[in-house]
Amino acid sequence: MMNDILLKNAYGLFIDGKWKVKNSKLLVLNKYSQEVIAEISIAEEQDVNASVAAAKKALNTSFSPYDRFRVLKKASELLLEQKEGLADVLVQEVGKPLTESIGEVERAALTLEISAEEAKRIHGEGVPIESAPGSENRKAMTIRTPVGVVAAITPFNVPLNLVCHKVGPGLAAGNSVILKPAEETSLSALLLAEIFEEAGLPAGRLNVLTGEGAEIGGYLTSNQEINMYTFTGSPRVGQIIRESTGIRKVALELGNNSATIVHRDAAIKESAVAAAQKSFNNAGQVCISVQRVFVHQDIYEAFLEEMIKAAKALKVGDPADASTNIGPMIAAKEAIRVENWVDEAISQGAQLQVGGKRDGVFYQPTILTNVDQEMKVCRNEVFGPVVAVDTYREEDEVIEKVNNSEYGLQAGLFTNDLSFAMKAAEKIEVGGLIINDTSGYRVDHMPYGGVKKSGTGKEGPKYAMEEMTEEKLIVFQS
Repeated sequence: MMNDILLKNAYGLFIDGKWKVKNSKLLVLNKYSQEVIAEISIAEEQDVNASVAAAKKALNTSFSPYDRFRVLKKASELLLEQKEGLADVLVQEVGKPLTESIGEVERAALTLEISAEEAKRIHGEGVPIESAPGSENRKAMTIRTPVGVVAAITPFNVPLNLVCHKVGPGLAAGNSVILKPAEETSLSALLLAEIFEEAGLPAGRLNVLTGEGAEIGGYLTSNQEINMYTFTGSPRVGQIIRESTGIRKVALELGNNSATIVHRDAAIKESAVAAAQKSFNNAGQVCISVQRVFVHQDIYEAFLEEMIKAAKALKVGDPADASTNIGPMIAAKEAIRVENWVDEAISQGAQLQVGGKRDGVFYQPTILTNVDQEMKVCRNEVFGPVVAVDTYREEDEVIEKVNNSEYGLQAGLFTNDLSFAMKAAEKIEVGGLIINDTSGYRVDHMPYGGVKKSGTGKEGPKYAMEEMTEEKLIVFQS
C-alpha cells in the first residue's frame, strides 16, 4: 500500500469513512529533488461542513473504551508493519533524513500505543462533599466525558507523529476528530487515515481535509458545531484561532527560541555534541531545537571548539542516504529567510563560526557568536539550522537571559550543581526544563507544552486527553 501512493498521483479527502477526490489539487513535492510526487485534493467549505456532520453523527454510535483501545492498538501495529514505506514517504515529503524518518514512524506507533492504553484509564475521582455541614447524606464523584468534535491542525515538520499526538488522544477520549494536516506534508496523514480504516475505526470518527491552511482553517473556526481546536504551529496563527473560536476549548503548541545553558561544571564534549545534534536535526525545523546556547565563560572557548567540530562532522545531502544527517528545508523561501536573518546578524556584529551558506533548499548548519539578544536569530524562532552561542558569568544573569524571550516551551541545563538546578527549575519560565540534556529532549508520554507565546495546554496522550474531555460532577442524595 505504501509504495502505491506515489503511483496514485491524485489523493482524496477522507470524509465519513469514504475517499473523495476533488478536481482542484495541490502538488506535493519531493523536498530534495523538487519533483512532484503526488497531488492532493483541496477541500472546500461544503467538505468541511460534511466532515463536521459526519463527526457529530459518529458520536451517536457506541465506541466503548475497550473498542477505542483495540482500534488504536491495531493502528499502532500497522504503523510498525509498514514502517519502511511510511519512512520513505517522510523522506520525500519532508526532506527528513532516513534515520530520523524511521524514528518518527516508531514514535508515532508508540504515541498510538500509549493512547490506546490511556483509553482504558479515563477516570474521575471521589469528592468528599459529605464533609460539608448539611450534606452528610450525599456522595459525589466526577466523571470525564468527551468534548465532542475536535478539529486538529498540524504542522509540516513532524507530520506523522504530531498528527498521532492529536488523533490518538482525541479518539482515545471518545471524540470524533477532523484533521487538517499541513499542505506541504499531507501524504503521511492520508496514509494514517488508511491505516485507521484498516484497523476498524468507525466511519466519521476520523475525517481528513487537505488543502490551503488559511482557507480551510477559516472554515473550521467559523463552524460552531466544532467543540475544540488543537493546533501546532506559529504564534500568529495560534492567536487567530483563539480569537476566532470564542469560548470554545483551544490547545496551542506554538514553538520556541529554545535555550540551553552549559554551566562551568558540565562535561564539555558531551554537552557540545548534544547541542550541535539538537540544533540541526531535521534542519533545525523542530519546535524545541536548540537556538540559543549560553556557556559559562570559564569553559566557553573549549565548548565552542567542540561544538564547531561536531557541526562540521554533520553530512548535508540526500535525505534518502542513510549517512545523511541534515536534509533540505521545507521550501526554498524558508532557506532564503534563514539566509537573510543570518546575513543581517553578521551585518550587526555577529561572528560566523561555521556554515552561513545556502544552496537552493539547503542551508548549512550555522553557529554564530558575539550575538545580541535583540537580533532576529536570537529574538525570533529561526526554525532552521542556526544556533547562537553566548556567554555568561553568574547564575542569575543567565536565568535572566533565558527568560528574555516571548517564548517558553522548553529549556536545557547542563550542570551537576544541584543548587543551581533547583534554582533554574523554579525561575526559568518554560513548560519543561531538561537537566543534563538540551531543550530538544522529548518522549511521547511526558507532558509537553509551554508558557507565554509558546502556547497553552499540554500534549502527551494522558495530558491531551484531559484537555479533550470535560470533567462532570455527579452528586447523589440518599
